[in-house]
Amino acid sequence: MITQALICHPSNQKIPVNGIQVTLHHEPQGDLLIHYELTGIIEQIKIPALQPSQFVDGLWAHTCFELFIAVNDEEGYYEFNFSPSTQWAAYAFSDYRVRNTDWHLTHAPIIDVTQTPTHLHLNVRIAAADLPVLKSKLLTSNSSIQLGLTAVIEMNTGQHAYWALKHPEDQPNFHHRAGFITLSNLN
Repeated sequence: MITQALICHPSNQKIPVNGIQVTLHHEPQGDLLIHYELTGIIEQIKIPALQPSQFVDGLWAHTCFELFIAVNDEEGYYEFNFSPSTQWAAYAFSDYRVRNTDWHLTHAPIIDVTQTPTHLHLNVRIAAADLPVLKSKLLTSNSSIQLGLTAVIEMNTGQHAYWALKHPEDQPNFHHRAGFITLSNLN
């Protein structure tokens, strides 16, 4: 299990978010559990209303939590988007921002959301079958993985704040591998 704090991009000012923590746990059967915890003034954040859990493109345009996962020293990577609406998206990339349209999830991520006036909790379960990077590389070899943990937070004013483990550029860019961390395992 790992827990990481996200950092707000320096270009964002005067936002109602105090912090975002992300905890990941790779279960023995292979599923990945992710817990995002946002603290702040929730009434000032635009939280998408609950919707049927289904694939929706463009979730990053609103409040959305994200996971990027790759094998160290390989060009390809995966991106997962999770909305507080319980809608989700998943993409495979063969290279920097080059989509591989042949890959699709076989199981919808399970997303559970709770909120209070000062906290937003989003829990996600990704099935082992949909984590080819973890299944084929991490568990069967000495390869390490790279993770990008990010969030886009939309305020009621329409302003967006961008959160990540690291911000390697002047503009937010979650696909930049210098913003990922390297791990030898998730246990």
